[in-house]
Amino acid sequence: MTTTSTLLMGAGMGLGLIAAVGAQNAYVLQRSIRGDVAMVPIVIFCVLSEAALILLGVAGVGALVESAPAAITVMKWFGVVFLLAYGAFAASRALRPGSGLQVDGDARIPSTLGAVAACAAFTWLNPHAYLDSAVFLGTLANQQAGDLRWVFAAGAFLAGTAWFALIGFGGRALRGVFTRPGAWRVLDAGIAVMMVVLAVGLIRG
Repeated sequence: MTTTSTLLMGAGMGLGLIAAVGAQNAYVLQRSIRGDVAMVPIVIFCVLSEAALILLGVAGVGALVESAPAAITVMKWFGVVFLLAYGAFAASRALRPGSGLQVDGDARIPSTLGAVAACAAFTWLNPHAYLDSAVFLGTLANQQAGDLRWVFAAGAFLAGTAWFALIGFGGRALRGVFTRPGAWRVLDAGIAVMMVVLAVGLIRG
């Protein structure tokens, strides 16, 4: 395969995995809609984390993760607890009118450190992040001849960068819709359901 086709294949596969609805994407989009001042560090953290996971996969750590089921089990249950806890918080916001619904000047928006720490938990406590970005993309990349594996990885990284920039900064375009408290309640209810579904998926799979 040529360099261009390998780059495009890496971008397509990377986007297909990264853009799937998940806890990390939901969190980034929610913070973006709220106009969080920490969006730049959040997006940078997501991009760097994705780069690290892809690098681990291409470097061969994906095979190590596959051969250590005990580590996957520990990560799975940490992820389940975290997802259920966050889902409970989202459900409580959805059930309490006027709770954290302001778009501007929301005192409930965490500090920059707190916002990035929450994003880190959604990223690194999620077993799917390792399986998708490290194991799956790493395996596909290592099927490319010679240095083309790094071209494939570069395509996946570029796709991830574009995606996180889109949801991280594009969510502000939806702020007009979310000036209504009811819209926030619907969003929080949807996030609560999504967290429970993801947790159940981890338990079952």
